[in-house]
Amino acid sequence: MKSILEVAKSFLEDCIPPDGIVCDFTMGNGSDTLYLSKLVPDGKVYAFDIQPLALEHTRQRLQEAGAGENVELILDSHANFDCHVSQVFDAGMFNLGYLPTSDRIVTTKVESTLTAVTKAVEQVKVGGVIVVVVYPGHEEGRREGEALMETLSSLSSKRFDVTCYRLINIPDCPFIYAIEKRK
Repeated sequence: MKSILEVAKSFLEDCIPPDGIVCDFTMGNGSDTLYLSKLVPDGKVYAFDIQPLALEHTRQRLQEAGAGENVELILDSHANFDCHVSQVFDAGMFNLGYLPTSDRIVTTKVESTLTAVTKAVEQVKVGGVIVVVVYPGHEEGRREGEALMETLSSLSSKRFDVTCYRLINIPDCPFIYAIEKRK
């Protein structure tokens, strides 16, 4: 079976053209940013995080890979992404939780995540996808997962298809919400 992150990325691959515009809403250590950068060699990646250390780690990861000329690293909350990305975009990825190898006290929060996801599903292009990886193994992650389920369940089925992908026999295992804006 594929890992959760491999499955998350598979939701994105068919909807992003080489000159696409994509958002990494939770940059972290830059793994997803690098992946998205390679997916859009002629496009643009906007990557967000609130921690300066995340930008530093991501910048280093991109440099080591000889990538990143098409990436803009932004020190700001994903809830404010629309202040930096004014046009429609092809796809976006959220990898919620905390910055790996750092202080686990700083995590994504329900309020900012809901704001960001709600804005993102409106701003993504028709046919575009937003992927959200949720980590319910800590209290804030559990709350994010529940709040997202409630919010995403209420999206119009005429405008969006929403999928939940999870291992049902491991309650604390990460899982995915994938939202596609219908054609």
